Amino acid sequence: MDLATLIGFVVAVGIIIAAMVMGGGLTAFVDVPSMMVVFGGTIGAVMMNFTLGQFLGAIKVALKALIFKIDTPAELITQVVEMAKETRTGGLLVLEGKETSNDFLSKGIQMLVDGHEGTVISQNLRADMNQAAARHADGADIFTKMGEVAPAMGMIGTLVGLILMLGNLSDPDSIGPSMAIALLTTLYGALLANVFAIPLAGKLMLRRNEEVMIKSIIIDAVAGIQEGKNPRILEELLQTYLPGSKRDTDEDGGEETPDE
Repeated sequence: MDLATLIGFVVAVGIIIAAMVMGGGLTAFVDVPSMMVVFGGTIGAVMMNFTLGQFLGAIKVALKALIFKIDTPAELITQVVEMAKETRTGGLLVLEGKETSNDFLSKGIQMLVDGHEGTVISQNLRADMNQAAARHADGADIFTKMGEVAPAMGMIGTLVGLILMLGNLSDPDSIGPSMAIALLTTLYGALLANVFAIPLAGKLMLRRNEEVMIKSIIIDAVAGIQEGKNPRILEELLQTYLPGSKRDTDEDGGEETPDE
């Protein structure tokens, strides 16, 4: 679970609700017609920009912003380097039945054991990676579009409320409450965009980048294992994906001398 997303959402919503309560209570900020205009209008307008499958799929993808399981790059590199060491002495078949927590890595290992050519394995794994990245990008695009549409729907609702208010100027006592209700749609639109849609789109792009990096490490690792690359050289290659501060700088950490 991503605590940053959860804590950030709770803090943002909590502060806003606290301000509403201290300002006079939540009931003044609740108006069902305004909610219908903003939330219903936003969903309808965003749906028009995408296919139904993409729109519904975004809900599933969005869960990855909060609930997800991803390997730590450093731990993954250590794992695949150990596999490389095993295959140097026992051959590729030593990996048969090897259990890993990463389904993508398991797929690559199985293709190695089955004897597929390197180009076939690489193409297959990269196609899988690109499809996953596209799903994340589609989800991010949908929530980005929602962040753009929601404030506009809020303004539309406000204009509708103002028109209705101006049509009832004969009752001065109703102007204040009517204005407040009209402005609620602007508030709802701003909240939907800035507390939910835009942050979620940003987190989905972050998840996309993390998953692409993990899968790129695995693709390079599988290729290196198949080529019989020296484990130390393979480790140095894979560590280029890590920030400089997290790379292993121990020069004599490998037992084998580098070779081609």
